[in-house]
Amino acid sequence: MIFKAFKEKSNQKYVNNLLVARKAAVDKRKVTSIGVLLNEQEFRDSEAFHRLFKVLGLHAPKHKILTYSIDDSIAHAQWDTFYGPKDFGWNGKIKNLDLQQFVERDFDVLICYYKSEDIELKQVAAMSKANFKVGISSNDERLFDLIINVKPSQFDVFASEFKKYLMILNKL
Repeated sequence: MIFKAFKEKSNQKYVNNLLVARKAAVDKRKVTSIGVLLNEQEFRDSEAFHRLFKVLGLHAPKHKILTYSIDDSIAHAQWDTFYGPKDFGWNGKIKNLDLQQFVERDFDVLICYYKSEDIELKQVAAMSKANFKVGISSNDERLFDLIINVKPSQFDVFASEFKKYLMILNKL
């Protein structure tokens, strides 16, 4: 239990260092690939994102959904990839190959669709190499380039606002 607290503290320090060093340099390229970071305790409808991708004109190889789950015993067949607290070591070390590949992939947009304060969610968002990061939580504004402040249950509102802002920013 004590080691878990120390591990969380070391990972939080790692995330803070990443966010301090982050430079928001969003380029003007059009959106062709989207990564989605979900918390399965807050939102479970991955099909909603697949419908959003169709509306935006994106097809399967260009997007990826990554789901965070605390419970390893849940059947995860509905998600592309999932991860949990056990997939992290000390000082930001990632133990899961799929998670490492997700973080290193250069998405045009990363959607962080969660409100919770779990360090594992923040760490993946901070480590992501995505060009433009969109979130629904304003708890740590350093993580995102755009915040659409809605509840996770308000997906339709999020989808319409997301599309609207992509149009305004000339990314579609």
